[in-house]
Amino acid sequence: MGEVDAALEALWRGADEIIREDELRERLASGRPLRIKAGFDPTAPDLHLGHTVLINKLRQFQDLGHQVVFLIGDFTGRIGDPSGRSATRQPLTGDDVVRNAETYREQIFRILDPDRTEVVFNSTWMGEMSATDMIELSARYTVARMLERDDFHKRYQANQSIAIHEFMYPLIQGYDSVALRADVELGGTDQKFNLLVGRDLQREYGQPPQVLITTPVLEGLDGVQKMSKSLGNFIGIREPADEMFGKLMSISDTLMWRYFELLSFRPLADIERLRREVEAGANPRDVKVQLADELVTRFHDRAAATAAHEAFVARFREGAMPTEMPEHVLDAESAGRSLAMTLRDVGLVSSTSEALRMLDQRAVRVDGERVESRDATLAPGATYVVQVGKRRFARVDLKKV
Repeated sequence: MGEVDAALEALWRGADEIIREDELRERLASGRPLRIKAGFDPTAPDLHLGHTVLINKLRQFQDLGHQVVFLIGDFTGRIGDPSGRSATRQPLTGDDVVRNAETYREQIFRILDPDRTEVVFNSTWMGEMSATDMIELSARYTVARMLERDDFHKRYQANQSIAIHEFMYPLIQGYDSVALRADVELGGTDQKFNLLVGRDLQREYGQPPQVLITTPVLEGLDGVQKMSKSLGNFIGIREPADEMFGKLMSISDTLMWRYFELLSFRPLADIERLRREVEAGANPRDVKVQLADELVTRFHDRAAATAAHEAFVARFREGAMPTEMPEHVLDAESAGRSLAMTLRDVGLVSSTSEALRMLDQRAVRVDGERVESRDATLAPGATYVVQVGKRRFARVDLKKV
């Protein structure tokens, strides 16, 4: 297998689509370092494993000798990405953007090589644009093309509002590729329209159009919805080793293979061998331990992974309560605070309805005692250890208001 063919085979792993593969082949064959762009809006202070599907692909390009441009969308973050939205998204404040963006710098270098990474902010060029410049940019794309986008089309057909600034989001994301002279842009499958706008705008500005590589969207712990901090179904890459290990062990046996495919660096042949072993009767829990061990080692170290594994055995096989867990301080009225809402607010469940379902199943404990009522409340002025199922814990300090 030739060098370019081997590179393409590696880059296809974990990718959903390459537009266009013949162009990527040609650029890889040129021998020059390519500029590989990926953008992240700082919508939350922490990156999670869902983000790393794409960041891992960036690292693959670095290992092949190319330059990564990690774009922090501090300007676009103030607009709010409308991708997949059925209503106008609330934009971030300037303070939110600055605070969240600062944490990204430290986190990405847990995966990326700093020597082959440029960290840039799109406010650098967008903040300098005049009103005339913005009008000129807007003139290079049509409303008809914008309405081809699925979420805009559905909202338009349903007579739901679409704010003008939402059209600006894909236009500005696309212009970022012009400003950076990107050879390749990476994004999730939900970003395909925005990536194509960048390809179109590069043609408009006389540049070779970028190659697009889309990566699948990783499901969260629930196995249904996209991993998201707002849904509480995420695993943050800065979470303590014990917590990360426990969350990975909590995913379903079916979802485990999806995580192996998109997050593991093991050869595909090894993963297929593990799948056959499980089909032949091996315990999927033991295979899941290998996944958790690999990822905790990557984001912490070998000693932390070993200790997390030992803590998991003690906590979940021997029934011990963890010594470390997320801590939250919440307000409570004198009459008490709903336990169901508390479970939602500390991220042990994704919604109040899920909390009520867990309570109905008698799967919730407070300070080790099983809760019998869905109407249970917690009194203010005390600290509680709340638990959902066998693996999800949080310490909650209720302050009286």
